[in-house]
Amino acid sequence: MSNPLHKKHDFIERSILSALAFLKDATLSEEYANRKGFLQSLDPRFKTISFLAFLVTAVSLKSAILISPLYVLCLILALLSRIPLRNFLLRTLFFIPLFSLFIVLPTLFSVVTPGEPLWSFHISGINAIITRPGLDGAVLFVLRVATSVSLVVLLSVTTRHSELLKVLRLFGVPQLFVLTVSMCYRYLYLFATMVENIFTAVKSRVGVVSHQRHGQNVVAWNIANTWNRTTQMSEEVYMAMLSRGYTGEPRLLSKFNATPKDWLWLLSAVVICAFLLYKGYSL
Repeated sequence: MSNPLHKKHDFIERSILSALAFLKDATLSEEYANRKGFLQSLDPRFKTISFLAFLVTAVSLKSAILISPLYVLCLILALLSRIPLRNFLLRTLFFIPLFSLFIVLPTLFSVVTPGEPLWSFHISGINAIITRPGLDGAVLFVLRVATSVSLVVLLSVTTRHSELLKVLRLFGVPQLFVLTVSMCYRYLYLFATMVENIFTAVKSRVGVVSHQRHGQNVVAWNIANTWNRTTQMSEEVYMAMLSRGYTGEPRLLSKFNATPKDWLWLLSAVVICAFLLYKGYSL
């Protein structure tokens, strides 16, 4: 007969390890950036400018119908860049857009957004009415967030980290900001690996903690130990970067070379954004 306590600890263990694995894969892996796809073949400078234009357009538009083509474009570009659609949707729809949906839920009802009623129902004796302006506003907000997140994720997963940092410097982003982002990127992977090792070590030495007070002591000790080790590790990472000649300026062995394909892509992006903005302001 299975032990409920054992199942509970197995669930916690799987959740922690799965979260760490997802963190590594979602933010630290350059697997997709190394594939031979459409976006990977573009010059990082032109790609960044075009995605910034798409992002500004998505934020500026006030119609869900006009934002929808940008989201469809993201899905098409993901497929052309050899990114599995399932993984891309999991990255872009699971956290921020889902959280934004819960934020706008109150705006669906007539109490917050009055207007033409679409659907009414009773909850615990309270008459709730969903209005058309509330529904339109919620759809617009969620679609805008989903499109913006998709654009940012698509740019990050199809561009190498070092190339993206160099592009930021070429666009005049302060060196201190680039240095901070670079250190966080390198430190985050080490931190995730360290947490995995600590969790495995605790499990191998302690096993299933049955006593509540004992479990609390183990968790408190590991939190303090992790804090001390992360502080020391951050200093070691910074000193290691300095010892290898890093001064805050990202350096690449290869240089950026613009091709006619890059100019054609940038022109296409400008035309798409201009057309959508013109349609948006003419409505």
